[in-house]
Amino acid sequence: MLNALVELGRQYLDRSGTGAPAENIVSQCRDLVSVGGEASGTALASEIIGTYRALDRSDKIDILRLLNTEFAMDTEALAEAARRYAQTPDDDALRRLEAAIDSPRQELFRRLNMAPGGTAAIVQMRALLIDSLKEYPELKAFEADLRHLLSSWFNRGFLQFERIDWRTPAVILEKLILYEAVHEISGWTDLRRRLAEDRRCFGFFHPALPDEPLIFVEVALTNGLAGQIQELIETTPEDAGGETPDTAIFYSISNCQAGLAGISFGNFLIKQVADAVQRELPHIKRFATLSPIPGFRRWLDGTLAGEPPEFLGEDDIDLLKRSGWRENEVMRQQLKNTLMRLCAQYLLHAKRGDRPLDPVARFHLGNGASVEQINWAADLSEKGLGQSAGMMVNYLYDSAEIVSNHESFVRNGEIAASAAVTKLAAGRL
Repeated sequence: MLNALVELGRQYLDRSGTGAPAENIVSQCRDLVSVGGEASGTALASEIIGTYRALDRSDKIDILRLLNTEFAMDTEALAEAARRYAQTPDDDALRRLEAAIDSPRQELFRRLNMAPGGTAAIVQMRALLIDSLKEYPELKAFEADLRHLLSSWFNRGFLQFERIDWRTPAVILEKLILYEAVHEISGWTDLRRRLAEDRRCFGFFHPALPDEPLIFVEVALTNGLAGQIQELIETTPEDAGGETPDTAIFYSISNCQAGLAGISFGNFLIKQVADAVQRELPHIKRFATLSPIPGFRRWLDGTLAGEPPEFLGEDDIDLLKRSGWRENEVMRQQLKNTLMRLCAQYLLHAKRGDRPLDPVARFHLGNGASVEQINWAADLSEKGLGQSAGMMVNYLYDSAEIVSNHESFVRNGEIAASAAVTKLAAGRL
């Protein structure tokens, strides 16, 4: 019906644009915000989206920069509305103030969203804006407008929670291979293993992007905590043993849409996955992650460049300052106790303000998890060695402690940790 509406509305469009593509699109956008008919408005939005998509990156940025100026907020009208409200704070003055605050860019993109595929195009536009902010910092307000809109459009209430398995349409399974951001999926055989009977995969979808996962989480069903990612990924179902699993390990969470950066879905997804797994498999009693520690190396390099901790001996400092120690198994093993202690201190004490410095730690601790166990030689891939000298961490989601952990973290910045990790950070190995 929407496509039929677009075709019906095309007869009302003025196709007389003769300028450069950017100028033509901006002119059409002016028409779009002033047009009254639904058919012609939908057709015009569709034409704008189609023309924009066909352009190269440079032309797209030119268009966004023009739209940023052309549809900027009217600061004089805003100031006048604010003065009127200050003088007479009634409902009418409030509505005028709200209308003045609402950027014309937001109204433009609400109308562009009427086009078939409009939502996907707007998500892609924001991805381009984010990628261009360093070069064009004047686009920050534009990017903020789109973030505001997309936060509403991708509200949790609109998201669809789905299990992904081998029977899921191939177009979505291909996206898992493409979007996996933590542990690369090396083709269809690897993907099939990750969707086997002792694994689970769940994702959030949006009705406007039915074939595009927004975020997905991969889960392994194990006995006890898993401490090595290669073993977890490469183990075949036959090697997993015949024991009934008691633990669900979240080992990969991947955000799929760059244009939705900063719009959080992961906290909702983890809680819903835990509920779904426990309903299906009541014998699963423990939920934990096997997580990377992506900020450890940068923190360690900065610590060594400043004032190293007093417990570090000269030999340790000398080894840590050598190039290539992370990839050298002998050197790395000599540093095991030191690195484990440093990693525990990083996770429990390295902060920006009152929040953990490590981004993965901020996410899980903010969701009510605790730091349960640091694992040595857990990820010996190039990425794992480079980020954290091969170490990974288990965050534990204990249903009896999640609420209190979350409250203590949010209110006081307190980090919940097991006795073993606390002792490790204090130097008691």
